[in-house]
Amino acid sequence: MQKILGYVRKACEKYNMIADGDSIAVGVSGGKDSLVLLRALAEYSQFAAQRFTVTAITVDMRYGGADSDFSAVSEYCAGLGVPYIILPTDIGQIVFDVRKEPNPCSLCAKMRRGALIDEAQKAGCNKIALGHHNGDVVETFLMCLFNEGRVGCFSPVTEYPDRGQSLIRPLILAPEKDIMSCCRRSGIVPVKSLCPADKHTAREEMKSWIADRERTDRGFSKRIFGALERSGIDGWHE
Repeated sequence: MQKILGYVRKACEKYNMIADGDSIAVGVSGGKDSLVLLRALAEYSQFAAQRFTVTAITVDMRYGGADSDFSAVSEYCAGLGVPYIILPTDIGQIVFDVRKEPNPCSLCAKMRRGALIDEAQKAGCNKIALGHHNGDVVETFLMCLFNEGRVGCFSPVTEYPDRGQSLIRPLILAPEKDIMSCCRRSGIVPVKSLCPADKHTAREEMKSWIADRERTDRGFSKRIFGALERSGIDGWHE
Protein backbone atom coordinates (compact mmCIF):
# COMPACT_ATOMS: atom_id res chain seq x y z
CA MET A 1 0.00 0.00 0.00
CA GLN A 2 2.95 2.34 0.56
CA LYS A 3 3.76 2.35 -3.14
CA ILE A 4 0.13 3.11 -4.04
CA LEU A 5 0.06 5.92 -1.48
CA GLY A 6 3.13 7.37 -3.17
CA TYR A 7 1.38 7.41 -6.54
CA VAL A 8 -1.75 8.94 -5.02
CA ARG A 9 0.15 11.61 -3.15
CA LYS A 10 2.15 12.56 -6.25
CA ALA A 11 -0.96 12.77 -8.47
CA CYS A 12 -2.91 14.78 -5.91
CA GLU A 13 -0.07 17.28 -5.48
CA LYS A 14 0.76 17.49 -9.19
CA TYR A 15 -2.81 18.19 -10.28
CA ASN A 16 -4.10 19.93 -7.12
CA MET A 17 -6.79 17.30 -6.69
CA ILE A 18 -7.51 17.82 -3.00
CA ALA A 19 -8.02 21.00 -0.99
CA ASP A 20 -8.46 21.60 2.71
CA GLY A 21 -12.02 20.85 3.83
CA ASP A 22 -12.93 18.63 0.87
CA SER A 23 -15.54 15.93 1.26
CA ILE A 24 -14.66 13.20 -1.25
CA ALA A 25 -17.02 10.53 -2.54
CA VAL A 26 -15.17 7.50 -3.88
CA GLY A 27 -17.06 5.63 -6.59
CA VAL A 28 -16.74 2.01 -5.47
CA SER A 29 -17.74 -0.63 -8.00
CA GLY A 30 -16.26 -3.42 -5.90
CA GLY A 31 -13.43 -3.96 -8.39
CA LYS A 32 -9.74 -3.93 -7.44
CA ASP A 33 -9.11 -0.35 -8.58
CA SER A 34 -11.88 1.30 -6.61
CA LEU A 35 -11.22 -0.77 -3.47
CA VAL A 36 -7.52 0.09 -3.51
CA LEU A 37 -8.31 3.76 -4.18
CA LEU A 38 -10.74 3.85 -1.26
CA ARG A 39 -8.19 2.46 1.18
CA ALA A 40 -5.46 4.72 -0.19
CA LEU A 41 -7.55 7.87 0.25
CA ALA A 42 -8.75 6.76 3.69
CA GLU A 43 -5.12 6.32 4.78
CA TYR A 44 -3.92 9.44 2.97
CA SER A 45 -6.52 11.51 4.84
CA GLN A 46 -4.72 10.65 8.07
CA PHE A 47 -1.44 12.35 7.14
CA ALA A 48 -2.07 14.65 4.14
CA ALA A 49 -1.43 18.36 4.55
CA GLN A 50 -5.05 18.97 3.58
CA ARG A 51 -7.83 17.91 5.91
CA PHE A 52 -10.53 15.98 4.03
CA THR A 53 -13.13 13.27 4.58
CA VAL A 54 -13.97 10.18 2.53
CA THR A 55 -17.31 8.53 1.76
CA ALA A 56 -17.79 5.41 -0.37
CA ILE A 57 -20.67 5.24 -2.86
CA THR A 58 -21.67 2.21 -4.92
CA VAL A 59 -24.05 2.61 -7.85
CA ASP A 60 -25.83 -0.75 -7.98
CA MET A 61 -26.58 -1.49 -11.63
CA ARG A 62 -29.09 -4.20 -10.61
CA TYR A 63 -28.53 -6.41 -13.65
CA GLY A 64 -31.68 -8.39 -14.39
CA GLY A 65 -33.59 -6.24 -11.89
CA ALA A 66 -32.00 -7.91 -8.85
CA ASP A 67 -30.04 -6.20 -6.09
CA SER A 68 -26.33 -7.01 -6.14
CA ASP A 69 -24.54 -8.36 -3.06
CA PHE A 70 -22.16 -5.73 -1.75
CA SER A 71 -21.97 -7.09 1.80
CA ALA A 72 -18.22 -7.68 1.42
CA VAL A 73 -17.73 -4.04 0.40
CA SER A 74 -19.83 -2.93 3.36
CA GLU A 75 -17.57 -4.89 5.73
CA TYR A 76 -14.49 -3.49 4.00
CA CYS A 77 -15.72 0.09 4.47
CA ALA A 78 -16.59 -0.57 8.10
CA GLY A 79 -13.04 -1.80 8.65
CA LEU A 80 -11.69 1.42 7.15
CA GLY A 81 -14.10 3.55 9.18
CA VAL A 82 -15.58 4.99 5.99
CA PRO A 83 -19.33 5.73 5.57
CA TYR A 84 -20.86 3.59 2.82
CA ILE A 85 -23.84 4.33 0.57
CA ILE A 86 -25.41 1.89 -1.91
CA LEU A 87 -27.56 3.51 -4.60
CA PRO A 88 -29.96 1.06 -6.33
CA THR A 89 -30.63 1.92 -10.00
CA ASP A 90 -32.21 0.45 -13.11
CA ILE A 91 -29.17 1.18 -15.28
CA GLY A 92 -28.41 -2.47 -15.95
CA GLN A 93 -31.95 -3.16 -17.16
CA ILE A 94 -32.09 0.00 -19.27
CA VAL A 95 -28.78 -0.66 -21.03
CA PHE A 96 -29.07 -4.42 -21.58
CA ASP A 97 -32.78 -5.33 -21.40
CA VAL A 98 -34.59 -2.25 -22.69
CA ARG A 99 -32.12 -0.58 -25.05
CA LYS A 100 -30.24 -3.81 -25.84
CA GLU A 101 -27.16 -1.75 -26.61
CA PRO A 102 -24.70 -3.56 -28.92
CA ASN A 103 -21.91 -1.37 -27.49
CA PRO A 104 -23.15 -0.72 -23.96
CA CYS A 105 -20.07 0.78 -22.28
CA SER A 106 -20.53 4.41 -23.33
CA LEU A 107 -24.19 4.71 -22.28
CA CYS A 108 -23.58 2.71 -19.11
CA ALA A 109 -20.65 4.89 -18.07
CA LYS A 110 -22.60 8.09 -18.73
CA MET A 111 -25.62 6.96 -16.70
CA ARG A 112 -23.50 5.57 -13.89
CA ARG A 113 -21.45 8.77 -13.71
CA GLY A 114 -24.60 10.90 -13.55
CA ALA A 115 -26.08 8.78 -10.77
CA LEU A 116 -22.83 8.93 -8.81
CA ILE A 117 -22.55 12.70 -9.12
CA ASP A 118 -26.17 13.18 -7.99
CA GLU A 119 -25.72 10.88 -4.98
CA ALA A 120 -22.43 12.53 -4.03
CA GLN A 121 -24.13 15.91 -4.05
CA LYS A 122 -26.92 14.59 -1.83
CA ALA A 123 -24.28 13.26 0.57
CA GLY A 124 -22.68 16.71 0.76
CA CYS A 125 -19.53 15.71 -1.14
CA ASN A 126 -17.86 18.34 -3.31
CA LYS A 127 -15.50 15.90 -5.06
CA ILE A 128 -15.86 12.46 -6.64
CA ALA A 129 -12.84 10.17 -6.92
CA LEU A 130 -12.68 7.45 -9.60
CA GLY A 131 -10.25 4.55 -9.80
CA HIS A 132 -8.79 5.02 -13.28
CA HIS A 133 -5.17 3.89 -13.25
CA ASN A 134 -2.19 4.51 -15.54
CA GLY A 135 -3.17 1.73 -17.94
CA ASP A 136 -6.66 3.19 -18.32
CA VAL A 137 -5.09 6.50 -19.33
CA VAL A 138 -3.01 4.91 -22.09
CA GLU A 139 -5.93 2.78 -23.31
CA THR A 140 -8.28 5.76 -23.46
CA PHE A 141 -5.73 7.92 -25.27
CA LEU A 142 -5.17 5.24 -27.94
CA MET A 143 -8.89 4.45 -28.26
CA CYS A 144 -9.60 8.13 -28.92
CA LEU A 145 -6.85 8.17 -31.54
CA PHE A 146 -7.63 4.88 -33.30
CA ASN A 147 -11.41 4.66 -32.90
CA GLU A 148 -12.46 8.33 -33.00
CA GLY A 149 -9.65 9.93 -34.98
CA ARG A 150 -8.92 12.55 -32.34
CA VAL A 151 -6.19 13.30 -29.84
CA GLY A 152 -7.67 13.31 -26.36
CA CYS A 153 -8.23 11.56 -23.05
CA PHE A 154 -10.18 12.02 -19.85
CA SER A 155 -8.71 14.71 -17.58
CA PRO A 156 -6.93 14.23 -14.25
CA VAL A 157 -9.46 16.71 -12.82
CA THR A 158 -12.85 17.51 -14.34
CA GLU A 159 -14.75 20.51 -13.01
CA TYR A 160 -18.53 20.80 -12.76
CA PRO A 161 -18.81 24.49 -11.81
CA ASP A 162 -22.59 24.59 -12.13
CA ARG A 163 -22.84 21.93 -9.42
CA GLY A 164 -19.91 23.01 -7.29
CA GLN A 165 -18.26 19.62 -7.76
CA SER A 166 -15.08 18.18 -9.24
CA LEU A 167 -14.17 14.72 -10.45
CA ILE A 168 -10.64 13.53 -9.60
CA ARG A 169 -8.58 10.47 -10.57
CA PRO A 170 -5.86 9.94 -7.92
CA LEU A 171 -4.60 6.61 -9.37
CA ILE A 172 -3.59 7.92 -12.81
CA LEU A 173 0.12 7.45 -12.06
CA ALA A 174 -0.29 3.94 -10.65
CA PRO A 175 0.41 0.98 -12.99
CA GLU A 176 -2.23 -1.75 -12.91
CA LYS A 177 0.36 -4.36 -11.90
CA ASP A 178 1.08 -2.42 -8.71
CA ILE A 179 -2.62 -2.23 -7.90
CA MET A 180 -2.93 -5.98 -8.38
CA SER A 181 0.11 -6.53 -6.17
CA CYS A 182 -1.39 -4.28 -3.52
CA CYS A 183 -4.57 -6.36 -3.52
CA ARG A 184 -2.62 -9.58 -3.01
CA ARG A 185 -0.39 -8.20 -0.28
CA SER A 186 -3.23 -6.40 1.53
CA GLY A 187 -5.78 -9.20 1.26
CA ILE A 188 -8.21 -7.05 -0.70
CA VAL A 189 -10.72 -9.31 -2.47
CA PRO A 190 -12.61 -7.66 -5.38
CA VAL A 191 -16.30 -8.34 -5.96
CA LYS A 192 -16.88 -10.28 -9.19
CA SER A 193 -18.46 -8.13 -11.89
CA LEU A 194 -21.93 -9.24 -13.01
CA CYS A 195 -21.87 -7.09 -16.14
CA PRO A 196 -22.87 -9.19 -19.20
CA ALA A 197 -20.22 -7.37 -21.25
CA ASP A 198 -17.40 -7.94 -18.77
CA LYS A 199 -14.15 -8.97 -20.53
CA HIS A 200 -15.83 -8.53 -23.94
CA THR A 201 -15.41 -4.82 -24.63
CA ALA A 202 -13.44 -2.56 -26.96
CA ARG A 203 -11.34 -1.55 -23.95
CA GLU A 204 -10.37 -5.17 -23.31
CA GLU A 205 -9.31 -5.48 -26.94
CA MET A 206 -7.16 -2.37 -26.60
CA LYS A 207 -5.68 -3.64 -23.32
CA SER A 208 -4.72 -6.89 -25.05
CA TRP A 209 -3.22 -5.03 -28.02
CA ILE A 210 -1.12 -2.82 -25.74
CA ALA A 211 0.10 -5.87 -23.79
CA ASP A 212 1.18 -7.54 -27.04
CA ARG A 213 2.97 -4.38 -28.16
CA GLU A 214 4.67 -4.03 -24.79
CA ARG A 215 6.10 -7.54 -25.08
CA THR A 216 7.89 -6.64 -28.33
CA ASP A 217 8.50 -2.95 -27.62
CA ARG A 218 9.28 -2.51 -23.95
CA GLY A 219 8.41 0.94 -22.61
CA PHE A 220 5.70 1.52 -25.23
CA SER A 221 3.02 2.41 -22.64
CA LYS A 222 5.36 4.67 -20.71
CA ARG A 223 6.23 6.62 -23.85
CA ILE A 224 2.56 7.02 -24.80
CA PHE A 225 1.78 8.33 -21.32
CA GLY A 226 4.74 10.72 -21.52
CA ALA A 227 3.52 12.00 -24.90
CA LEU A 228 0.10 12.72 -23.37
CA GLU A 229 1.65 14.66 -20.51
CA ARG A 230 3.88 16.67 -22.85
CA SER A 231 0.94 17.46 -25.14
CA GLY A 232 -0.73 19.59 -22.47
CA ILE A 233 -4.21 18.61 -23.69
CA ASP A 234 -7.24 17.97 -21.47
CA GLY A 235 -5.53 19.27 -18.35
CA TRP A 236 -2.48 17.01 -18.58
CA HIS A 237 1.06 18.31 -18.00
CA GLU A 238 4.51 17.09 -17.03
